[in-house]
Amino acid sequence: MSGLYSPQNDPKYQKGEVPDAAAAPPDAVISEDTRRKNRIPEGQHRTRKWPVLHAATVPEIDARAWKLSIGGLVREPLAFTLAEFSALPRTRVFADFHCVTAWSRLGNLWEGVSMKLLLEMAGVSPDAHYAVVSAWDVVDRNQNPWTTNLPLSDLAEQDVLLADTHDGLPLDADHGGPVRLVVPKLFAWKSAKWVRSIEITKENHPGYWEQAGYHNVGDPWKNERYRDDPEWLAQQ
Repeated sequence: MSGLYSPQNDPKYQKGEVPDAAAAPPDAVISEDTRRKNRIPEGQHRTRKWPVLHAATVPEIDARAWKLSIGGLVREPLAFTLAEFSALPRTRVFADFHCVTAWSRLGNLWEGVSMKLLLEMAGVSPDAHYAVVSAWDVVDRNQNPWTTNLPLSDLAEQDVLLADTHDGLPLDADHGGPVRLVVPKLFAWKSAKWVRSIEITKENHPGYWEQAGYHNVGDPWKNERYRDDPEWLAQQ
């Protein structure tokens, strides 16, 4: 039956040993967590596949209409078409990827544009401490976009990028193409798919999963899966 899954016809299936930093291209930024002796956080297990998970449906994005904006508490708001984004200086990042649903995909090679570079281009205000990332997919009948929040300090790490390729192949729609955020040190829901805008803020504004009870930071090495801030818990 040709419709059955097989690793033999899955271009993303990882064969052999876990990829390590020694196998990464010499120009790649190496995410520090890939240098750990044990690269799998507590409660996680390694997958050789690349599972597909999302809150709603995969959005249909016309590449001609795609736009990315970076605004909020910045000196110079930025806006890019897909062609303009693709023309920006490129970076590659070798990193692991941890999903809160308990799987970890180790040794991913991402390529795209460094978030650190984009934040420097925009000129972030000293008053800014957080970011809200909005996606092209909508999550309710009012057409509100999916969002996630994260500390600005995590967004500005050297290994964080807006990626359009993964392991040498263009990023497909199921995995967030044409462009997704990748924040290796945090759980994967913070690595927003189908990124549309990034707003730099002073206050922390919980996103879709955070409002549903997921952690505001999401560090897999601290097992930060669910929200534990007293103010939020008191409202439940």
